[in-house]
Amino acid sequence: MPKNKNINISFKPHSNFSKHGIFTIILLLSTSMCLWAQTRQDLEKQRKKLQKEIQEINSLLFQSKKTEKNLLSELSDLNKRIYVRDKLIRTITEETKQLEKEIDANEREVELMQKKLKVLKDDYAKMVVQSYKSKTKQSRLMFLLSSENFMQAYKRLQYLQQFADYREEQGEEIIKETLKLENLNDLLKDTKAQKEALLMLNQKEKDSIHREKSSQETLVKSVKEKEKKYITQIKKKQREEKKIDRQIEKLIKEAIAKSNSKGNTKSTRFALTPEAKQLEKDFVSNKGKLPSPVERGVIVRRFGTQSHPTLKGITIESNGVFYATEKNAKARVIFNGKVMAIQVLPGNIKAVLVQHGKYISVYKNLDNVTVKTGDVVTTKQTLGTIHTDKTNGKTILAFVLFKEIKRQNPEEWVYKI
Repeated sequence: MPKNKNINISFKPHSNFSKHGIFTIILLLSTSMCLWAQTRQDLEKQRKKLQKEIQEINSLLFQSKKTEKNLLSELSDLNKRIYVRDKLIRTITEETKQLEKEIDANEREVELMQKKLKVLKDDYAKMVVQSYKSKTKQSRLMFLLSSENFMQAYKRLQYLQQFADYREEQGEEIIKETLKLENLNDLLKDTKAQKEALLMLNQKEKDSIHREKSSQETLVKSVKEKEKKYITQIKKKQREEKKIDRQIEKLIKEAIAKSNSKGNTKSTRFALTPEAKQLEKDFVSNKGKLPSPVERGVIVRRFGTQSHPTLKGITIESNGVFYATEKNAKARVIFNGKVMAIQVLPGNIKAVLVQHGKYISVYKNLDNVTVKTGDVVTTKQTLGTIHTDKTNGKTILAFVLFKEIKRQNPEEWVYKI
């Protein structure tokens, strides 16, 4: 507001709300909101990912036949779904908390803006009254003519112009702040609606997990009744898997010996051509970005030593990652390479070994293989159809990765589905 020491005007802007102070508070609130919004965006992304994972679990794991032979498998699937749903509930709860923070911040900002708007309107009303008192040309003229000298008249003329400009600015500021307040109120309504929707979703997921845990308890009782039988079956299966793994390691060792001059069987390292070295370099540079060996799937077993998902005291040695996928799904190669070998397993099931320099990717549990030894393959090329188990109706690909004869964790190399 312009001031003139020679003019006594009763109108003064409100002293409790400086423009700088209000701007600082709004900036701090806005910054906090941005941080919360960013965090909530991450939570929302995670929630949608978990919801998709549950859909995939329902689609790929719960379409199998429910028979006594599949009780262990069914319990394992249920445990996985409960685990993911529990993560989903925690994510939704945290997302709701972030929304509540946003709502609190928005409500405080609405209150602050309402006070600011009231100050602006009060100040503007005072200016209107002051302007009314001196609105006639005669009043303005007398105001100028009553000046003691030319300089005072000039300053009074400047003041009148500044007063008019300031009043116009205040009017525009009121319109702008009113619009901001309306937008903020709309945002507040939308945020509250989102919170209500999340609370309903959270309750729905809690009801689902309650039913699933009841089913879990029933299945656990059924499994415990025949626990010894299942343990025997698991141990037999593990022995078969180890036998297959030894055969794969033998094939790799033979390939290493063949790559060395005079078939050096003691060497544990591939002798590579310049082209193969470049291929390996490209393969390594794509670590963590390689495509999944299945287009659609759920990981049902991870790499490394782990406890059995349903039977206590049983340890599983997993040399790779197991993907459950849809019936008639295709296995696809994760990177350019050359088919090193095709291994025939019991039941005419096959495994394809693809070499990428010193690295070998292995795709086990295939029915119809569409490549042959020596073929050059390209990223995502189909290798064969994944076998569907007739007993449980599940289609599972076992994916293993080696660096020469040393096993790697495939999840560190392949981009997550």
